[in-house]
Amino acid sequence: MDVAPAARLVANIEQVVRGQHAAVELLTIAVLAGGHVLIEDAPGTGKTTLAQSVARTVGGVFQRVQATADLMPSDITGSAVWDPSRREFSFVPGPVFADVLLVDELNRMPPRTQSALLEVMAERRVTVDGVRHPVPPNFFLVATQNPLEQHGTYPLPEGQLDRFDVRLHLKPLTAVDEFTVVREQLTGPTVHTLEAVLDPPGLNDLRQAVRAVFLAEPVLEYAVKLTRSTRSDQRIRAGAGSRAAISLVRCAQARSVLHGREYVTPEDVAELAVPVLAHRVVPAVATAVETLIGELVSAQPVPVPA
Repeated sequence: MDVAPAARLVANIEQVVRGQHAAVELLTIAVLAGGHVLIEDAPGTGKTTLAQSVARTVGGVFQRVQATADLMPSDITGSAVWDPSRREFSFVPGPVFADVLLVDELNRMPPRTQSALLEVMAERRVTVDGVRHPVPPNFFLVATQNPLEQHGTYPLPEGQLDRFDVRLHLKPLTAVDEFTVVREQLTGPTVHTLEAVLDPPGLNDLRQAVRAVFLAEPVLEYAVKLTRSTRSDQRIRAGAGSRAAISLVRCAQARSVLHGREYVTPEDVAELAVPVLAHRVVPAVATAVETLIGELVSAQPVPVPA
């Protein structure tokens, strides 16, 4: 299997996003798996830069929405506009009709507008005035939110969180990396100079390669049991569903491609359990969800190759 295109995605993004290899790799895994990504961290940590970098790296049409409290659903999906020359209504597409959509500060959208994203995230189409309009087949959403500032925000419902295959956080930069970032940004936003290393057909080919990765029955069973364990643990009020298990397996396939393998290992599943499952569960105790998922991973028997 030729893994060079997948590796180039990571290397290209890291030209701009310094000191965040784990986050860049995780975002690339989600892109290859055909999923959507939620980047959650404090202001000024590089969330938007990371999202813009992956959008530029995979090419295609890029759109950005800055979420505000007065944003309407039609501002996202588009709407029918009267055309006086034709004496009829014509559909004007909204920003979701893109290969990559960046929604900045998603939790500042009102609930009705947040719900407008659900259909396109799940089915890659929108319905306006009873007419269905498909978006580009490689469409994926990168959303950011600030978990610290809650004034004027609307919590994301569990149903919408479940549509994000991965939630990731950015780690604090080392002194050396922060110095490099500041020095580079003084000459202008480096993300604007980033060139694409893939086009939409190339990305589609990579996604097809991910779906062809071999998944042994014991590894599949391991992923399903791990997901189901979130529903039986007394410390968790609401566990992850079957969609989460599918995301976990698909992301594990993408990780194997990125690491140059044609088969999924239990390690692929275990390494992705927190970013894929944590945002999908509701704890019943005052404990960090990431800690709970980590303990469930440790408690789950790992399948041994025959």
